[in-house]
Amino acid sequence: MSSFGFRILPQPEPRVADDIVAGFADIGTAQISDCMGRLYGAQGLDALHRNAARIVGRAVTVKTRPGDNLMIHKAIALAGPGDVIVVDGAGQLTNALVGELMAMDAQSRGIVAFVIDGAVRDLDVFQQGDFGCFARGVSHKGPYKDGPGEINVPVSIGGQVICAGDVIIGDADGVVAVPLALAADVLAAARKKESDEQLTKEKLRAGTYTKPWVDRTIAEKTGGAK
Repeated sequence: MSSFGFRILPQPEPRVADDIVAGFADIGTAQISDCMGRLYGAQGLDALHRNAARIVGRAVTVKTRPGDNLMIHKAIALAGPGDVIVVDGAGQLTNALVGELMAMDAQSRGIVAFVIDGAVRDLDVFQQGDFGCFARGVSHKGPYKDGPGEINVPVSIGGQVICAGDVIIGDADGVVAVPLALAADVLAAARKKESDEQLTKEKLRAGTYTKPWVDRTIAEKTGGAK
């Protein structure tokens, strides 16, 4: 009998090193997205926790039937400190997939956040707390608990494919995932991007910042016409 629909796959090895994951904690999603060609990042998910505080961790992915959270409960039991539960709920908003009790359970295990392409409930609790929560919407209707669902399979979250072990970064601008194999390279590029932007800020404060590329681009687009 096929196990499709209830597969639980292992996390990939080796995992992204702790120092690389920690390095993303000081870099915004905007800068990280810029360093990935401005092509990658989840769309349509909002930060629902207090002050939209930045979160960073490794993805534990869940693909579930819309409105059903059986395998999300299992993923929370399997996950550990520094993990982010990333749920492909097909963007359906009728039934909430997680709420206050599941957040308390996850936080007690050291899990840092939920990223839910679907709905959550108990919004007031998330808004007043420090446990990270990014979601597509809110519904007071609770979930079903029958399955099917799968853990640590590739998922689609707001237009970005996310795999188990990818680095998840979220802040007030949204959520972006950095593929496990590219994490070190993207971190290095993002650090340079942050450094370059700091230099630009200093020039702006000093009144010495110029943008010669604007006129150059216009000239290129118009063949140099005046």
